[in-house]
Amino acid sequence: MSNWIIAPVVMPAIVAAVMAMAMRHDLVLQRVFSIAMTVALIAIAGGLYISTLDGTIHVYRLGDWPAPFGIVLVLDRLAATMLVLTSLLAIGVVLYAMGSGWDGRGWHFHALFAFQLMGVNGAFLTGDAFNLFVFFEVLLIASYGLMIHAGGGVRLRAGLQYVVMNLAGSTLFLFAMGTLYAVTGTLNMADMALRVREVPAGDQALLLVGGALLLIVFGIKAAAFPVQFWLPGTYRNAPMPVAALFAILTKVGAYSIIRMYTLVFGTGSPAIGDFFIGLILPAGLATLIIGAIGVLGAKQPPRQAAFAVLASMGTLLTAIGLGTEQATAAALFYLLHSTFAAAALFLVVDLILASQGPTVRAPGGFVASLFFAAAIASAGMPPLSGFLGKLLILDASRDAAWMPTIWAIILITSLLVIVGFTLRGSRYFWKPLDPHFANPKNLDLDGNPIPAHPLRPLALTAAGIPLAMMVLLTLAAGPVLQAMEDTAAQIWDPDRYIEAVLGPQEEG
Repeated sequence: MSNWIIAPVVMPAIVAAVMAMAMRHDLVLQRVFSIAMTVALIAIAGGLYISTLDGTIHVYRLGDWPAPFGIVLVLDRLAATMLVLTSLLAIGVVLYAMGSGWDGRGWHFHALFAFQLMGVNGAFLTGDAFNLFVFFEVLLIASYGLMIHAGGGVRLRAGLQYVVMNLAGSTLFLFAMGTLYAVTGTLNMADMALRVREVPAGDQALLLVGGALLLIVFGIKAAAFPVQFWLPGTYRNAPMPVAALFAILTKVGAYSIIRMYTLVFGTGSPAIGDFFIGLILPAGLATLIIGAIGVLGAKQPPRQAAFAVLASMGTLLTAIGLGTEQATAAALFYLLHSTFAAAALFLVVDLILASQGPTVRAPGGFVASLFFAAAIASAGMPPLSGFLGKLLILDASRDAAWMPTIWAIILITSLLVIVGFTLRGSRYFWKPLDPHFANPKNLDLDGNPIPAHPLRPLALTAAGIPLAMMVLLTLAAGPVLQAMEDTAAQIWDPDRYIEAVLGPQEEG
């Protein structure tokens, strides 16, 4: 099974290269390869996940070089969970892109889509901090192309802001890597976790600086306060299927926080780890407040969906910031839900836009039902899994010093999100058309006609896939929660990860 670990990275890379070089003028063939690749990724991710159920941590050593000298890919329960999540999200997005015709409105959509999956999967699997940077760059470069897919001045300006922000993050990432390497002499995460324990008092300040830089970088990726400002404009102006795929990108930032601050700093330098966890909690609450207010005040569906993503990231970071095993399990459960909820919302928003334009109501019926389901999922209302996720987070915070603040903010912001979606939903579907907001020519933000969906039944079906995933998550809440608790227990036992990568360590 260990040899299969590299498949989620290598297969998308090969498929992307083949599509870019040999199929760039054949959209039908690109679609066939893209679907086949995504289905294969689901099967591979499922098999890899099953292999971790007994608690085994698998390691793939490139070139058979031993760690910490060689590059390693590490498959534990957390990485396997993220691989399954990514592949299930991808199938809905790629089918919707085909049904809506978005994949044909520009060049190389499917090649960029495959490179995006390569970068995301690599980030989840890598056991080396520098290669985490490399995979960040791969997924970001692909996201730059996807962001401006189909062109347009508004999209290009938003893409420029997105590029500049992430270039700044990449620069800080390199500085962080250099600082940590200067202190520990390694970039292998398992080896770094051991060496951090032996850092002399005189170098603790430098270690703190390196960790702080990493936290800023991961905060940018996760759109955490105070570096969250790039997300609403970027997601609002991206093609909606791309924005749905981007739902996993913010989770890469959250994943990186969990990985680095439990493995490297959690046991290696508890004081520093506690310091950073103490920063994540208020940042998460602030992000949640900004997102909820944005949902309430947004006047257009794409912007409202973007702020809903921000609110969900705030909730997720709040759970991570509690810094306990129980809270981590709750965070992972909510992470699964919020990824599907964000994707569903963006896909449904695109259905609304394709119906009559960005500022008028869409026809009722099935689209209205999809919007209602996506809205209650994003708000965390019952009966879908978001309600369970928030309930788990509230329960995990019962013994926290911030408990009254956490409960108040989560409950109040949930109400704000519900009110925001109710107000805008009534405008989209139920109120008479306001002539002030009319868009009779059905033009996009650049004044170009919004194309009709060539395969609308496929688009409608694909938009329902993430909603179906949330229904399954709700029905299987017990087993899924148990799986997340087992995953959290493995995360909070970093010595098992270290031993799997480096081998048994001598005592003393």
